[in-house]
Amino acid sequence: MIDIRLENATLTYLGDSQPIFTNLSVQFTAGNWTALLGPSGCGKSTLLRYLAGLLSEKVNFTASKQAPPINELADNVAYMAQQDLLMPWLTVIDNVCLATRLNGLPVDAATKTRAMALLEQVGLDSKANVPPNELSGGQKQRVALARTLMQDKPIVLMDEPFSALDAVTRHKLQNLAAALLRDKTVLLITHDPQEALRLGEQILVMNGKPAQLNKITPPKSAIPRDIDSEFATIQQSILEHLGGHS
Repeated sequence: MIDIRLENATLTYLGDSQPIFTNLSVQFTAGNWTALLGPSGCGKSTLLRYLAGLLSEKVNFTASKQAPPINELADNVAYMAQQDLLMPWLTVIDNVCLATRLNGLPVDAATKTRAMALLEQVGLDSKANVPPNELSGGQKQRVALARTLMQDKPIVLMDEPFSALDAVTRHKLQNLAAALLRDKTVLLITHDPQEALRLGEQILVMNGKPAQLNKITPPKSAIPRDIDSEFATIQQSILEHLGGHS
């Protein structure tokens, strides 16, 4: 398991004078889920993409401490973007196995068996051999989740992974992700306070320009949590920190 820690971090896009965040300190605890909320455009996805190693040549980044260094994170990260990013010329199962192929490893029978098991868990095993253009938006997002789970990395970064799903499917896949990503270091971006409360062992709200982080005390029960009366009180606190934005 891997801890991620930033101390006094400042990030500015090249060519911009206004930093996205400045003097930001945060720890993503090994083996825990962190839920990150905030209004659109506040810098949540920028932070996620930086940690995924996707912004190294596009930003100026400084920190008094970063552990582990960004160049040591790449091989340990599975990243699920807001967009499904499925390869349209590959079948569903080949998309799920894509990281294996990109790592130069054979997509053998054992690999495909594991991929099929994940597709079954997200309810899409019957679509294994069709191209993504035959899927709905929600189905594509479920394939992208299966692909992320397939990578089995110690750090998982997810940008609104359940946003295109109906309420029942979203609840089921939240439970599935919580079970399969147990003992991973997970950073989940969400606009949904209830989702943050169901899954967050640490809950952070990002807002302001430059962005700052505020901690919300989560419920004490284990994730994935059932919605109860305590949620309403904590959800109100989240909304107050968001300044009325959900």
